[in-house]
Amino acid sequence: MQEMSRSGTAGELRLDALIADLWSRVRLLNTDILEEEAKAGVFDVLQPTYPLLALDLRARRDNLVSTIGVLEERAKSVSEAA
Repeated sequence: MQEMSRSGTAGELRLDALIADLWSRVRLLNTDILEEEAKAGVFDVLQPTYPLLALDLRARRDNLVSTIGVLEERAKSVSEAA
């Protein structure tokens, strides 16, 4: 049996903390992307000289945002079921 708190189950709180942590990582990746673009002086992804590291960071960020969306849906369904 899970421990209950005023805000919900311990699992819900852990899921919320995970989502918040992932959003903070997205913000860090955004900063890193901007830094790489500024270093290269290229901000258009379609340019052939766009930095490869920035492309990789964008892919990682997009994957995290997708994962966050799934986790937020799960958190929503868990809270509605409670």
